[in-house]
Amino acid sequence: MTRKPILLAACLAFGASSPLVAAPAKPQAPSAPDQAVLHVQVILDHLGFSPGVLDGKPGMSLTAALKGFQQSRGLGASGKLDKPTQAALQQYANMPATQTITLTPAILGGPFTNPLPKQPAEQAKLPQLGYRNAMEKMGEMFHTTPAVLVALNSGDTRLAPGVKITVPAVVATNRNYDPKLPEKWRQTLSTLNVDAQQPQAAKVVVDKSDSVLRAYDASGKLIAQFQATMGSKHDPLPIGTWKILGPAYNPPFHYNPKLFWDAKKGEKKATLPPGPNGPVGVVWLDLSKEHYGIHGTPEPTTIGRAESHGCIRLANWNAARLAMMVKPGTPAIFQE
Repeated sequence: MTRKPILLAACLAFGASSPLVAAPAKPQAPSAPDQAVLHVQVILDHLGFSPGVLDGKPGMSLTAALKGFQQSRGLGASGKLDKPTQAALQQYANMPATQTITLTPAILGGPFTNPLPKQPAEQAKLPQLGYRNAMEKMGEMFHTTPAVLVALNSGDTRLAPGVKITVPAVVATNRNYDPKLPEKWRQTLSTLNVDAQQPQAAKVVVDKSDSVLRAYDASGKLIAQFQATMGSKHDPLPIGTWKILGPAYNPPFHYNPKLFWDAKKGEKKATLPPGPNGPVGVVWLDLSKEHYGIHGTPEPTTIGRAESHGCIRLANWNAARLAMMVKPGTPAIFQE
């Protein structure tokens, strides 16, 4: 029997971890991203004012990113592409919105975790909590979603080495990571297209009112801003001044149901393996507030739109970038 090729659109529903041997119904084609909006999003992402998922759509995440950029440039924080903001962005207009890449075995390779169980006890039995398939991996690699990748290409595009596809233009230009960093962490940074050159933050401020985390340099200048999820009515953001104690790269997660108000009855403690689809994503920045940290997430599309158990969640690529910008002892100010 001839195997059918693995296609972009098919992977939205079925995953790239196994070839398709039957012809499923095609998923509805996603709408094409607005190229002008995507261009602005890509520029802001490069500059450290992340609009979250790059999808070519206006919304609260782009508004927040524009406000951060405007604040950093001494402009009125309108959150809109007004004339002063357009003028300030003009110097970066040569950055493309998209670029063409050639798929390689490394880009398409696993190991993948599919299916991915929801229960901690079942997750604890796995060797890792990896991406479900190549499409999910590429979504995070290019700071977007599988649906956007399909929209930028074609649902009939093959997932195979040598195939050229269009992606948001966020490919890192510098991968000369500090050789003192663990090799696996350097691989993670490269996979997530986190540039090796990052400004150093003297403090971070988590602002509940705007659902953002801001990083400032020693002179008090705003140098980066990331959309964040923080706390809930059950586990509110711990207002106050804390310190970042240090990072745990690609960490396992020690699940203690006593710390989770929504834990299922009868659940027991469990150590979940590391991986981008683990509860804390690819990195944990431990805080001086016990049980709290700044970390990644397996669900980047929910950032700023969901609740957490008190911690601060960022998209994996933003959490990894922040980890490059801070050091042990960096103040972390949490405010309303």
